[in-house]
Amino acid sequence: MSTAEAIHLVRVYDRTDPGPGARFLVERLWPRGIKKTELQVDRWLEDVAPSTALRRWFGHDPDRWTEFRRRYWRELAAHPEAWQPIVEALKRGPVTFLFSSRDREHNNAVALQQYLARRQPFRPQPPSGTGRGTALCTRRDSAVE
Repeated sequence: MSTAEAIHLVRVYDRTDPGPGARFLVERLWPRGIKKTELQVDRWLEDVAPSTALRRWFGHDPDRWTEFRRRYWRELAAHPEAWQPIVEALKRGPVTFLFSSRDREHNNAVALQQYLARRQPFRPQPPSGTGRGTALCTRRDSAVE
């Protein structure tokens, strides 16, 4: 399973299955109208979200998508500690990113999923005693940006 396949995206306003594995809210701001007790989230990773300045500049304008991703990926590269909890969770299995954007194709959760898929494709660790080795991840040589 590729990293992109291991990361599921769920919009918080959709009253659907909360998604498999560890669930991370990947927004800088808590979603409006959602009580903290209502949202099934394991961890709120507000520091993995785009900076306030970048989020405001982007404004969910699809015409700015390519440049937004470039700038956001640069922020992510400068702060790997922000996305390290996701990396650790991916070693154990699939994860779900919870996001609040109306646009399901042009948002920070999609960009984060793409960044991690290009940077480090992870394979879940096999259960003990399967004889399949212990490799947790491989890293591509190509840089992201």
